[in-house]
Amino acid sequence: MSQQPPVRSTGSPPARPDASMSLLTNVMEHSLDDGYAEAAARRAEGGGMPRTLRAKLGLAAGLVLAAAVVTLGAAEAQISAPVLAKEREELIDRVEAQTKKADAVERDVEALRSDVEERQRKALNAHGEEQGATVPLLAGATEVHGPGVQLVVDDAKGTDQGGDGPRESSGFSDTGRVRDRDMQRIVNGLWESGAEAIAINGQRLTALSAIRAAGDAILVDNRPLVPPYTVLAVGDGSRLRTAFQGSADGQYLQVLKEDFGIRTSMSDEESVRLPAAPSLIVRTAEPTTAGAPQGSGQGAAESEKGTS
Repeated sequence: MSQQPPVRSTGSPPARPDASMSLLTNVMEHSLDDGYAEAAARRAEGGGMPRTLRAKLGLAAGLVLAAAVVTLGAAEAQISAPVLAKEREELIDRVEAQTKKADAVERDVEALRSDVEERQRKALNAHGEEQGATVPLLAGATEVHGPGVQLVVDDAKGTDQGGDGPRESSGFSDTGRVRDRDMQRIVNGLWESGAEAIAINGQRLTALSAIRAAGDAILVDNRPLVPPYTVLAVGDGSRLRTAFQGSADGQYLQVLKEDFGIRTSMSDEESVRLPAAPSLIVRTAEPTTAGAPQGSGQGAAESEKGTS
């Protein structure tokens, strides 16, 4: 019995083990996209050189254009430079001319102000027979010297910017600092006690002077003063000192000394000299008429004692 050869299968070949992962296989085998591959092939065949040449030509054209713009700008600047320099010189000349005019006007104003003040002083000195000495004295038109008193008022030792206490409820932020209200009462007390003229730190007070505050500073007629405050008053020294110390304002100053540590000292002076007021304040005036006798009341200034 003969043996038959084995029968071979004629069907399809067996499937690959990774047949189910065709997407991953395609990605691994074709890592470069077909479009990119075609473009790379075209460049390799001869399309790269012309594009590089065009890029170089474009860059060269851009540089030439930029150089032309810069050259044109420099030429225009060089042409306009003399015009700008001339305009600048003209502007400087105008500024200097206007500055000279302003200085001349300011000198004229100062001269007129001095002339007005001098005329006011003469009018006040010649005003009235009975009030001939009182009016210029109250207006501060003349210097004053004679016996009087010196009162020095200073802040308490170690006074700082803050504080509280009994004076806080009255609008005072520091119990040991001299305030404008304190100086007002002191000055008014000296007037009432018989002072004929008063000055604080060399600043002459008139019947219309104002004592105000700007922060912690005390202003007399808008001029700031710094402690210690030296008050000079012309009058009968001993009588003036006694009258002031016995007045309500003198007692007020004593309370400031005892309760709040404000330092004060008062002494009689044989000779006190006060300067004239730097500027006069005349509320009302009348022009003098021809032939009017001196002291007829023309050119008078209204004034009242008291410092606000």
